[in-house]
Amino acid sequence: MRTIRECRLYAFVDTAYLNSMDPARVASELCEGGADIIQLRAKDWDPDRISATGEKILKIVENYNVPLVINDHPEIARKIGANCCHLGQEDFFDAGHTHVQQLQDPANPICWGLSTHSPRQAQRAIDAAPDYIAIGPVFATPTKPSYKPVHLDYVRWARENVSIPWFAIGGVNLDTIRDVLSAGATRVCVVSAILNSGNITRTCKEFRKFLD
Repeated sequence: MRTIRECRLYAFVDTAYLNSMDPARVASELCEGGADIIQLRAKDWDPDRISATGEKILKIVENYNVPLVINDHPEIARKIGANCCHLGQEDFFDAGHTHVQQLQDPANPICWGLSTHSPRQAQRAIDAAPDYIAIGPVFATPTKPSYKPVHLDYVRWARENVSIPWFAIGGVNLDTIRDVLSAGATRVCVVSAILNSGNITRTCKEFRKFLD
């Protein structure tokens, strides 16, 4: 299975953008396009539906050696055998956690990702020892409309100060990716620019051209 350090294009099966698309089919198209890691993000689904869909996606991504990340639900990640769980600031620190080992099951370990929106949050997240952090939202994005963009200054700060794998996220599209990479990012998360593109596989390949 591909390691986090090997991952550069972080893609999503985000239920907010699926419309009528089948989640498993989307996962397959993401893998065909060259996505290195895929997150199932289902803010509006109940745990049983997330679990069932995650199991279907896992069977697909494993054939491509692509890790599956479950957003928000560590128990689901462990239950279905997903590789990783991603948590936001409110799901981790506001819940009273200070280190990922507090959530880790030694008998069934998974990797961990944490969202960050400022250098202060990044440093606190790094101290919690996740496998990676997300840096953003770099630009305004409908995926997280209530979050203020951090712009490229935060990306530049991460380039100089973050040694663990980190992904720039938020408003990354085929028009902005040049600026994000020039600011120092080597890994990006892309949500709506891929899922709304009309051709998921082809758009993934376009992002890969920049990243490779």
